[in-house]
Amino acid sequence: MKNRILLYFSTLVFSLAIAPVFAQLQIPRPSPNASVTQAVGLTDITIDYSSPGVKDRTIWGGLVPYDKVWRTGANAATAITFSRDVTIAGNKVPKGKYSVFTIPGATEFTVILNKDVTATTDSYKMEEDQLRFKVKVAAAPFRERLAFMFSNFDDTKTTIDFEWEKIRVSFDVMVDTDAQTRESITNTLDGTWRTYNSAARYFLDHNTDLETAMKLTDQSLDLKEDWFNCWTKAQLYSAMNNNAEAYKWALKAKELGDKSSSFFFKSQVEKGIADWKPAGGKTNKK
Repeated sequence: MKNRILLYFSTLVFSLAIAPVFAQLQIPRPSPNASVTQAVGLTDITIDYSSPGVKDRTIWGGLVPYDKVWRTGANAATAITFSRDVTIAGNKVPKGKYSVFTIPGATEFTVILNKDVTATTDSYKMEEDQLRFKVKVAAAPFRERLAFMFSNFDDTKTTIDFEWEKIRVSFDVMVDTDAQTRESITNTLDGTWRTYNSAARYFLDHNTDLETAMKLTDQSLDLKEDWFNCWTKAQLYSAMNNNAEAYKWALKAKELGDKSSSFFFKSQVEKGIADWKPAGGKTNKK
C-alpha cells in the first residue's frame, strides 16, 4: 500500500513538472496571420488576412478553382477596413469593415466587398455585397505566400495589390482628402492662432484656394503675430505673384523669429528675403 502511494505521488510530481513544457509548445501556423495598414490622406485602410503558401501545388485552377467564390486567403475571409468613405471602381464605399471575396479567372478576377464580415465561402451571400467589380490579372515574380500591399499612394489615392504564385491583382482606392480637410477645418477651428495658421498652410502647400488661405492667415494674425504666421503670409503673397508684400512680411517674420527660440524656418525666411528683395528700389515681381 505504501509503495502504491509513493508511486502515485511520484507520478503526480512528474506530471506537474513536465506540464509547463507542453504548455509552451509553439509551432508555425500553416497559413500565418498578416495585417497591413496604410494612411492615405486622412483615411486609414487596413487589410487583415491569412497567408497560405504555394508548397509545390498548382494554385490557379487547382487549389483555387476558377469561376468559384474564394475567400482570398486561408482560414477566414480576408477583411478590409476603411476609416472614411472611399471610392473604388467609380463607386462610393461607406467607411467600415468588409469581407473580401474574389472569383478567380485565368485573365481576370471579380473582386467582391461583402458587408458580412464573418462570412465564409459556404455562408457567403451575394445579396450582402457592397460592391463587386472586375480587374485584369497581371504577371508577377514568383511569391511563395499570398501577400497584400499598397503602392502608388499619395494624399488622394492608393493601389491595393495582392500577389500569390506568379500573378498580381490590383485595384485603385480613391479618397476625397480635400473635402475631408475642408470639413475638418470648418469643424475644428478653435480660435487659436496656430490652428488658423495650420489651416492656411494646408491650402498653401497644395497651392489651392489661396484667397481662403489668406483670410485664415489674417484671422491667425489678429489673434497673435508670430514669425510663423507672418512667414505664411509672405509665402502666400509670393504664390500670388506679389513679391513686394512677400518681402515686407518676410522681414517681419525674421524680426520676430530672431527673438524666438524655435525659429525652425530661419534659412527659408532668409532665402525668401534675398529672393524677393527689390532690385534698384523696385520690387522684382515673379
